[in-house]
Amino acid sequence: MSLPLYGIDRDLARKIAGKYDPERERQARAWIETVLGESLPYDNFFDSLHDGIILCKLVDKVFPGQGRYNTSKLAFKQMENINKFLTAAGQLGCPSVDLFQTVDLYEKKSPGQVVDAIFSFARYAIKNGLDAPPLGPKVADKHEVHFTPEQLNRCKSVINTHQMGYTKGANQSGMSFGSRLEISGYDTSRRGK
Repeated sequence: MSLPLYGIDRDLARKIAGKYDPERERQARAWIETVLGESLPYDNFFDSLHDGIILCKLVDKVFPGQGRYNTSKLAFKQMENINKFLTAAGQLGCPSVDLFQTVDLYEKKSPGQVVDAIFSFARYAIKNGLDAPPLGPKVADKHEVHFTPEQLNRCKSVINTHQMGYTKGANQSGMSFGSRLEISGYDTSRRGK
Protein backbone atom coordinates (compact mmCIF):
# COMPACT_ATOMS: atom_id res chain seq x y z
CA MET A 1 0.00 0.00 0.00
CA SER A 2 1.43 3.34 -0.96
CA LEU A 3 0.85 6.65 0.72
CA PRO A 4 -1.38 9.22 -0.96
CA LEU A 5 0.41 11.96 -2.88
CA TYR A 6 -0.27 15.64 -2.41
CA GLY A 7 0.80 18.90 -4.00
CA ILE A 8 3.84 18.84 -6.24
CA ASP A 9 4.41 15.10 -5.69
CA ARG A 10 0.96 14.36 -7.06
CA ASP A 11 1.50 16.73 -10.00
CA LEU A 12 4.84 15.09 -10.85
CA ALA A 13 3.32 11.60 -10.61
CA ARG A 14 0.56 12.65 -13.03
CA LYS A 15 3.07 14.15 -15.44
CA ILE A 16 5.22 10.99 -15.42
CA ALA A 17 2.16 8.77 -15.88
CA GLY A 18 1.02 10.96 -18.78
CA LYS A 19 4.30 10.34 -20.66
CA TYR A 20 3.85 6.57 -20.57
CA ASP A 21 2.55 4.87 -23.72
CA PRO A 22 1.54 1.17 -23.50
CA GLU A 23 1.92 0.77 -27.28
CA ARG A 24 5.57 1.87 -27.13
CA GLU A 25 6.10 -0.60 -24.28
CA ARG A 26 4.64 -3.37 -26.45
CA GLN A 27 6.94 -2.42 -29.33
CA ALA A 28 10.00 -2.33 -27.05
CA ARG A 29 9.10 -5.73 -25.60
CA ALA A 30 8.68 -7.25 -29.09
CA TRP A 31 12.02 -5.78 -30.21
CA ILE A 32 13.89 -7.17 -27.19
CA GLU A 33 12.34 -10.62 -27.66
CA THR A 34 13.28 -10.58 -31.37
CA VAL A 35 16.87 -9.50 -30.74
CA LEU A 36 17.42 -11.99 -27.91
CA GLY A 37 15.44 -14.79 -29.53
CA GLU A 38 13.63 -15.50 -26.26
CA SER A 39 10.51 -14.39 -24.44
CA LEU A 40 10.76 -12.09 -21.47
CA PRO A 41 10.39 -13.97 -18.17
CA TYR A 42 7.36 -12.06 -16.84
CA ASP A 43 4.15 -10.67 -18.30
CA ASN A 44 4.97 -7.34 -16.67
CA PHE A 45 7.60 -5.64 -18.82
CA PHE A 46 9.26 -3.84 -15.92
CA ASP A 47 9.40 -6.96 -13.74
CA SER A 48 11.30 -8.60 -16.62
CA LEU A 49 13.83 -5.75 -16.71
CA HIS A 50 14.01 -5.18 -12.94
CA ASP A 51 17.18 -7.21 -12.24
CA GLY A 52 19.00 -5.89 -15.34
CA ILE A 53 19.77 -9.35 -16.76
CA ILE A 54 17.73 -8.83 -19.94
CA LEU A 55 19.40 -5.45 -20.43
CA CYS A 56 22.86 -7.04 -20.05
CA LYS A 57 21.91 -9.63 -22.67
CA LEU A 58 21.12 -6.76 -25.03
CA VAL A 59 24.51 -5.22 -24.28
CA ASP A 60 26.16 -8.55 -25.12
CA LYS A 61 24.47 -8.51 -28.55
CA VAL A 62 26.06 -5.15 -29.33
CA PHE A 63 29.34 -5.54 -27.44
CA PRO A 64 30.10 -9.28 -27.26
CA GLY A 65 31.69 -10.20 -23.94
CA GLN A 66 30.70 -6.97 -22.17
CA GLY A 67 27.22 -8.09 -21.17
CA ARG A 68 28.23 -10.33 -18.29
CA TYR A 69 25.63 -10.06 -15.58
CA ASN A 70 25.17 -10.97 -11.96
CA THR A 71 22.29 -13.26 -10.97
CA SER A 72 22.37 -12.23 -7.31
CA LYS A 73 19.12 -11.10 -5.70
CA LEU A 74 20.96 -8.30 -3.88
CA ALA A 75 19.66 -4.89 -4.89
CA PHE A 76 23.05 -3.32 -5.54
CA LYS A 77 24.08 -6.22 -7.82
CA GLN A 78 20.89 -5.87 -9.83
CA MET A 79 21.45 -2.13 -10.07
CA GLU A 80 24.96 -2.81 -11.35
CA ASN A 81 23.42 -4.85 -14.16
CA ILE A 82 21.13 -1.93 -15.04
CA ASN A 83 24.08 0.46 -14.93
CA LYS A 84 26.00 -1.73 -17.42
CA PHE A 85 23.18 -1.17 -19.87
CA LEU A 86 23.22 2.59 -19.30
CA THR A 87 27.01 2.70 -19.73
CA ALA A 88 26.80 0.72 -22.97
CA ALA A 89 24.03 3.01 -24.23
CA GLY A 90 26.32 5.97 -23.62
CA GLN A 91 29.14 4.23 -25.50
CA LEU A 92 26.80 3.72 -28.46
CA GLY A 93 26.10 7.44 -28.54
CA CYS A 94 22.62 7.55 -27.00
CA PRO A 95 21.94 11.11 -25.83
CA SER A 96 21.78 11.35 -22.04
CA VAL A 97 18.29 12.90 -22.26
CA ASP A 98 17.05 9.62 -23.76
CA LEU A 99 18.35 7.54 -20.85
CA PHE A 100 17.01 6.96 -17.36
CA GLN A 101 18.46 6.80 -13.88
CA THR A 102 18.99 3.32 -12.43
CA VAL A 103 16.33 3.90 -9.77
CA ASP A 104 13.81 4.90 -12.46
CA LEU A 105 13.72 1.26 -13.52
CA TYR A 106 14.58 -0.44 -10.25
CA GLU A 107 11.85 1.37 -8.31
CA LYS A 108 9.54 1.79 -11.35
CA LYS A 109 9.59 5.57 -10.95
CA SER A 110 9.61 6.54 -14.61
CA PRO A 111 8.44 3.74 -16.89
CA GLY A 112 8.06 6.03 -19.89
CA GLN A 113 11.70 7.09 -19.67
CA VAL A 114 12.78 3.43 -19.49
CA VAL A 115 10.85 2.68 -22.69
CA ASP A 116 12.36 5.77 -24.35
CA ALA A 117 15.84 4.49 -23.43
CA ILE A 118 15.11 1.10 -25.03
CA PHE A 119 14.06 2.90 -28.23
CA SER A 120 17.22 5.02 -28.19
CA PHE A 121 19.42 1.99 -27.48
CA ALA A 122 17.82 0.16 -30.42
CA ARG A 123 18.36 3.07 -32.84
CA TYR A 124 22.01 3.55 -31.91
CA ALA A 125 22.75 -0.19 -31.73
CA ILE A 126 21.43 -0.60 -35.27
CA LYS A 127 23.42 2.42 -36.44
CA ASN A 128 26.51 0.80 -34.92
CA GLY A 129 26.00 -2.48 -36.77
CA LEU A 130 23.49 -4.58 -34.81
CA ASP A 131 21.54 -6.73 -37.25
CA ALA A 132 18.04 -6.20 -35.89
CA PRO A 133 14.70 -4.78 -36.99
CA PRO A 134 14.27 -1.04 -36.50
CA LEU A 135 12.55 0.34 -33.42
CA GLY A 136 11.36 3.89 -33.89
CA PRO A 137 12.86 6.39 -36.31
CA LYS A 138 16.32 5.85 -37.75
CA VAL A 139 19.15 8.00 -36.40
CA ALA A 140 19.97 10.65 -38.96
CA ASP A 141 23.31 10.36 -40.67
CA LYS A 142 25.65 13.29 -40.37
CA HIS A 143 25.69 15.43 -43.49
CA GLU A 144 28.61 17.77 -43.84
CA VAL A 145 28.54 20.56 -46.38
CA HIS A 146 31.83 21.93 -47.64
CA PHE A 147 32.07 25.32 -49.28
CA THR A 148 34.86 26.60 -51.46
CA PRO A 149 36.66 29.75 -50.31
CA GLU A 150 35.02 31.59 -53.25
CA GLN A 151 31.54 30.60 -52.04
CA LEU A 152 32.33 31.67 -48.48
CA ASN A 153 33.65 35.07 -49.64
CA ARG A 154 30.58 35.61 -51.78
CA CYS A 155 28.29 34.91 -48.82
CA LYS A 156 30.27 37.26 -46.58
CA SER A 157 29.98 40.13 -49.04
CA VAL A 158 26.24 39.60 -49.56
CA ILE A 159 25.57 39.47 -45.83
CA ASN A 160 27.73 42.50 -45.05
CA THR A 161 26.19 44.71 -47.74
CA HIS A 162 22.59 43.72 -47.06
CA GLN A 163 22.31 43.73 -43.32
CA MET A 164 19.61 45.97 -41.95
CA GLY A 165 20.84 47.90 -38.97
CA TYR A 166 20.01 50.78 -36.73
CA THR A 167 20.47 54.23 -38.23
CA LYS A 168 19.39 57.41 -36.54
CA GLY A 169 16.63 59.24 -38.33
CA ALA A 170 16.07 56.58 -40.98
CA ASN A 171 12.40 56.33 -40.04
CA GLN A 172 10.25 56.42 -36.95
CA SER A 173 11.36 53.01 -35.69
CA GLY A 174 15.04 53.75 -36.22
CA MET A 175 15.50 50.95 -38.76
CA SER A 176 16.90 51.40 -42.26
CA PHE A 177 14.81 49.67 -44.91
CA GLY A 178 16.53 51.06 -47.96
CA SER A 179 18.62 48.05 -49.00
CA ARG A 180 17.38 45.17 -51.08
CA LEU A 181 17.82 41.69 -49.63
CA GLU A 182 18.77 39.49 -52.55
CA ILE A 183 19.24 36.38 -50.40
CA SER A 184 15.55 35.78 -49.81
CA GLY A 185 14.23 37.77 -52.78
CA TYR A 186 12.33 40.13 -50.48
CA ASP A 187 12.49 43.71 -51.65
CA THR A 188 12.57 45.93 -48.57
CA SER A 189 12.75 49.13 -50.63
CA ARG A 190 9.06 48.73 -51.49
CA ARG A 191 7.99 48.47 -47.86
CA GLY A 192 5.22 50.86 -46.85
CA LYS A 193 4.34 51.88 -50.43
